[in-house]
Amino acid sequence: MALGSSAPEILISVLGTVGEATKDPPADPPDLGPATIVGSAAFNLLVITGLSIYAVGDEPKKIEKLSVFFLTSASSLFAYLWMYICLVSSSEDVVSMAEAWITFVFFWLLIICSYTMDKINQYFIDAKKT
Repeated sequence: MALGSSAPEILISVLGTVGEATKDPPADPPDLGPATIVGSAAFNLLVITGLSIYAVGDEPKKIEKLSVFFLTSASSLFAYLWMYICLVSSSEDVVSMAEAWITFVFFWLLIICSYTMDKINQYFIDAKKT
């Protein structure tokens, strides 16, 4: 799912960057790549989620694991805020190495938090069974 929904954006970004790099003299990478990726993320977050909920039908929808929902929601909002800080507030249209490394650390923190949340939920499910 992730590869299928992100492959067009990655391909456009790579082709645009490689195409500009082969020119003589090399030009700056196009702005199309980052804008496409951000637009795709917003589309995936809003439209695909909405269509998935709509596809379930008229039966009432209930979020069974609110902790996972809150973690996902907070992470998504934080990702957009962090992107704004990196690209607008901190250094205009430039991502520094420090910002890149901090973003990489945030990725691993999300993975660790998600894994921990899953283990906590599994603990409570197992506790209910006994």
